[in-house]
Amino acid sequence: MDYRTPLARAKGLGSAKSGTGHWWMQRVTAVALIPLSFWLIKFLGLSLTAPYQQTVDWLASPVNTVCIVAWVIAVFYHAALGLQVVIEDYVAAEGLKIISIWTANLTFLFMAIAALLAVFRIVSIG
Repeated sequence: MDYRTPLARAKGLGSAKSGTGHWWMQRVTAVALIPLSFWLIKFLGLSLTAPYQQTVDWLASPVNTVCIVAWVIAVFYHAALGLQVVIEDYVAAEGLKIISIWTANLTFLFMAIAALLAVFRIVSIG
């Protein structure tokens, strides 16, 4: 039984059936960021207190490198998902909404690439 009005059926309005995946990815990245943030805190603590070479050596360890890279990917993806929800909720004009989402996603992508390149460059030095 279809509960939509004839106008809604004609316009094809209804559930897009795509929000669940977005919602789950937001939660998965949030949960993943909890333990990964401990590596970031340790890295920041080392970079502020330890000699440079000790920090580079710590980051060059495969486990530490993987955790920092995973943190970078998760945090930028999580931020992009969150900002997309804010834009979808508060930008009324459809064209501006699409442009804003694309701009935000590209900005986060470039920042993630820059962060990953910085990590890999530091690791290659050590």
